[in-house]
Amino acid sequence: MKLREWLSEMKYELLQGNLDEEVNEVVYDSRKAAEHSVFICMRGANVDSHKFIPDVIAKGTRVLVTEKAVEVPSDITVLKVENGRNALSLLSAARFGYPARKMTTIGVTGTKGKTTSTYMIKAILEAAGEKTGLIGTNGAIIGDEHYQTMNTTPESYLLQQYFAKMVEQGCRYMVMEVSSQSYLMHRVDGIFFDYSIFLNISNDHIGPNEHASFEEYLYYKKQLLQNSRLCLVNRDDGHYSDIIEGSKAEIKTFSMEHDADFMAGDVKYIREDNFVGLDFKMTGEYSIELRVNVPGLFNVYNAMAAAGVCSYLGLPAEKVAHAMEHMQVDGRMEIVYKSAKCTVIVDYAHNAVSMESLLRTLRDYNPRRLVVVFGCGGNRAKDRRYSMGEIGGKLADLSIITADNSRFEKVEDILTDIKTGLARTTGKFIEIPDRREAIEYSLSHAEDGDIIAIIGKGHENYQEIEGVRHPFLDRTVVEEAVKKLGMLE
Repeated sequence: MKLREWLSEMKYELLQGNLDEEVNEVVYDSRKAAEHSVFICMRGANVDSHKFIPDVIAKGTRVLVTEKAVEVPSDITVLKVENGRNALSLLSAARFGYPARKMTTIGVTGTKGKTTSTYMIKAILEAAGEKTGLIGTNGAIIGDEHYQTMNTTPESYLLQQYFAKMVEQGCRYMVMEVSSQSYLMHRVDGIFFDYSIFLNISNDHIGPNEHASFEEYLYYKKQLLQNSRLCLVNRDDGHYSDIIEGSKAEIKTFSMEHDADFMAGDVKYIREDNFVGLDFKMTGEYSIELRVNVPGLFNVYNAMAAAGVCSYLGLPAEKVAHAMEHMQVDGRMEIVYKSAKCTVIVDYAHNAVSMESLLRTLRDYNPRRLVVVFGCGGNRAKDRRYSMGEIGGKLADLSIITADNSRFEKVEDILTDIKTGLARTTGKFIEIPDRREAIEYSLSHAEDGDIIAIIGKGHENYQEIEGVRHPFLDRTVVEEAVKKLGMLE
């Protein structure tokens, strides 16, 4: 390709050189620089990659994209841009041939529920026979391939690479979680979504290395509405008016409390030997009765948004209903064992807010006992441990405290902090530092009618101890314990 063929949508100033240089790759890691690559320079909080320019030129790179004027040999082409991350996103899309535009794209944002909602949409589309790619907290899923990702929304180059793989494998649809950080860090610049969903927003992700204030957090969340054709917004969210203000997208609404384009009512909590979830009627622009295979009232909103956005895709209603009844999300209210005796759920809840929401939700299913197995991550704020201990003591009938990702702390020290919170309550607890033993104990001592919630790690397939990640997946440990204890029915 000629360089100029990649620049049609990028604002730049040509400082020197020419636009007919042959190029075949976009690079932002100087170690990967080579002949015919375009090197993107960025000034970050810790590293200014402009300092690696001599290294990449020595490797044969002849095109630089910089955020400032630089002194380099006259035969090197230099494009100056306002923001290197923005340039990386736009050039990456061009390098892969704008793959997102070759699919119907659906973006989902919100403080809570993104992962569940994207899985619901994917399940509906695949039930209707549509090949679909997904990107989010649990990784990138393309056909039978599952790629681990470091962020909810990956770096822009990786994002475009995943899109290209989806197109190659015949995906007609792409569903992804769109985080506020992805807009702050310019990872999704240049991507326009056919459809989007704004689930909710609450006071979260504010602090060092995240957002300076709630106002900033809301601003970046709202960018999805500036880059979508149509957006479904939760009418019941307390910030609804602020969310839709200035939107460029056509707004559709969903609600359980107000008149809206999509409404839910007649909600029933279902707990049977082989099913734990919800049943509700959806009315408005789309009428359907849905039986949803994940518990919790908040999942009515997730299901309504997912079914609502899919209603614009002309899919058979029976496929939508079937998908909702049989879908599951790794590590999000994931029912990993159910029988006449007890139900075991694995969830990612790893802070006080999500833990309280989860336990209150499970109380709605009237368990004989609610048992929670949890720990807290090492090298994190101690307040989280105190508050999670207190919530376990108040809302669970039994707390089994154990290891999580201890990182560089001793498990015993973390459990001592959790017990400080438990001591503020009259709740019963037992301390079993080994997480596998704790999970086995919860099952071996289960009583008829129990709901057991194993929380904190969800989809994570490791335990991090002293900087080393050891294989560990809660779901697998439950399955092994069920076999060991002869609980298979």
